[in-house]
Amino acid sequence: MPDFQEKLQQLHSGAIAIAGIPFDAYSSYLQGAAEAPARIWEAFYSDSANTFAEDGADMNAHPSIVDLGALPFKDYQDISASVSQILATGARLLSLGGDHSIAYPIIRAHAPFHPGLTILQLDAHGDLYDEFEGNRYSHACPFARIMEEGLATRLVQVGIRTLTRHQREQAKRFGVEVHEMRFGLPSKLELEGPLYLSLDLDVLDPAFAPGVSHHEPGGLSVREVLNIIHAIDVPIIGADIVELNPRRDINGVTAMVAAKFFREVLAGMWREGRRRE
Repeated sequence: MPDFQEKLQQLHSGAIAIAGIPFDAYSSYLQGAAEAPARIWEAFYSDSANTFAEDGADMNAHPSIVDLGALPFKDYQDISASVSQILATGARLLSLGGDHSIAYPIIRAHAPFHPGLTILQLDAHGDLYDEFEGNRYSHACPFARIMEEGLATRLVQVGIRTLTRHQREQAKRFGVEVHEMRFGLPSKLELEGPLYLSLDLDVLDPAFAPGVSHHEPGGLSVREVLNIIHAIDVPIIGADIVELNPRRDINGVTAMVAAKFFREVLAGMWREGRRRE
């Protein structure tokens, strides 16, 4: 099997790289998300489904899509260096986590390549804590690190339904645009490119996604999330899908949902790449 450096040689401008980031050391409640990338790929190729996106594009063995396997890193901070190597080829990256803490080193690597970044975060949680249980890099903190370092110009959060007083203060401090579920979904998201999409599976109601560490009732349906993905009309320069916990999943239901989102996000990134060619 070719190693990471050999696979990098397959990347070029316009390519889409897929990398698993099996990291869950900064999960605050349960571990298990490190096992997710393999389960998502397994669901993607399940005989119970197919590899076509809803727009009819086949995402299987696509010449512009390169599976890099697991991203090489020794520790959390090394993730940025590996992501930077990918982006230096001109390719875009879709990451399969892992817990949501990985969003910080991933986006830290993206910022120099994509100034003026907008982030669309689909999530039950704000992940804006200054620190959580003594850890400033907890999966409850990545967007505080991102915004305080100026790695993004704009952060738009959808699906939020767990804000504490501290997180509300943080959202105000950083100018975060928070769409809380108690007010319903926005009729239209006015997004700007370049756009990074960060999709935490617990944005879904637990009825649709039992295989996450933090069950938070009152979330979105699978179709509502798909509608958001399909409505994105600006360039997606990178994305992550995080917080699948296979240890809590039931009959692989959440893994199949993650694979569905993976397929549709991938198709959206590919369509944008075709428009730019």
